[in-house]
Amino acid sequence: MQLIDCFLEQGWRITFASAATEGERRADLASLGIDEVPIAVNDSRFDSFVAELQPEVVLFDQFLMEEQFGWRVEKHAPNALRVMETCDVQSLRHARHQMLKDVIKAGEDCSDALLAEPDAEMFKRMAVSDLAQREVASFYRCDLNLVVSEVEIDLLTRHFRVPAELLHLCPLMLRDVPSHGRGHDEREHFLTIGNFRHAPNWDAVLWLKNAIWPLIRQRLPSAQLHVYGAYTPPKATALHNAAQGFHIKDWAEDAFEVMSAARVSLAPLRFGAGIKGKVMDAMACGTPTVTTPIGAEGMHGELPFPGAVAWDAQGLAAEAVRLYTDRAAWDQAQSAGWQVLQSRFRFEEHCKTLIERIQQLLGDLPAHRAANFTGAMLRHHQHKSTQYMSQWIEAKNRRE
Repeated sequence: MQLIDCFLEQGWRITFASAATEGERRADLASLGIDEVPIAVNDSRFDSFVAELQPEVVLFDQFLMEEQFGWRVEKHAPNALRVMETCDVQSLRHARHQMLKDVIKAGEDCSDALLAEPDAEMFKRMAVSDLAQREVASFYRCDLNLVVSEVEIDLLTRHFRVPAELLHLCPLMLRDVPSHGRGHDEREHFLTIGNFRHAPNWDAVLWLKNAIWPLIRQRLPSAQLHVYGAYTPPKATALHNAAQGFHIKDWAEDAFEVMSAARVSLAPLRFGAGIKGKVMDAMACGTPTVTTPIGAEGMHGELPFPGAVAWDAQGLAAEAVRLYTDRAAWDQAQSAGWQVLQSRFRFEEHCKTLIERIQQLLGDLPAHRAANFTGAMLRHHQHKSTQYMSQWIEAKNRRE
């Protein structure tokens, strides 16, 4: 939605084409003047749609969409600038998840997994995976890739050797960065928030329930934790225990409202990638966050983190109690959050640089593509195989 907002500011006509089913809480794009078109994978009707539309820019929502539709766009709208929005480097997230599973299975300390930076060792773990090979190939095939953190740009350029010319730093973007909010004494309770279908969030809730929250309650016997998340499954509802102060609250109709009422946000993420929307939202609400090095990754740069970072249950619990009870430390963390937002996530700055990059590429697209021989080679081989497989599936479906 932030990218859409940026594009609308330019007066661009936007067509939103999706193969997903319509969610009950989806944004009202029609009210923004955006055309919505249902599409399907392995369906040649997309070809005539994109050929008639002839867009100047095509934005793929993560690499799976580029895999499915990239060859069709290249064939039927060859002059369109092909841009991929990454959200995070999925193969990094999955590699960290697998590393955590391996550590737990071996009965070892999880601290090493929580400190797993995307370095040479992590690259070796990722490079042999099918997911990383597919994802990085998509980076090469696109004309431009929007990457949300400097950490992931470094991983892609230094270890995967993706040319910097194919990458553009575009994190989450916030309009009207706040400079004040509710104070320490106007708030109460701890909060954690995140879609339950996202594996890092579910793992964080379980870690809270089984290890971190009991330690906090030992120090603060009347403390309450409110757990919010969309698509709450029965296994999450079963964790609700009012006597322990552990409350499963389901979906929050207004995330900013519940975050602004909480004193401390807990985000004990043991794996993940990209930058964390829950941490950024907490900054905007003036709510300090207690998280892991993975949760803080890419969020604050050289600035102080707006809260506290620890890598084990004991450290996270201790920092949560400290921020909850120490008003001076809490005030400092709240102020640090607004400084981070102002320095790193301003909508106006990132929207401007993104549009400038797109316009520059549109002005000299043939030369840009000529310099990316690896991308052309991958498009030739990958897209041909994808094309023939897709056409075979479509023909098979028609016969059935």
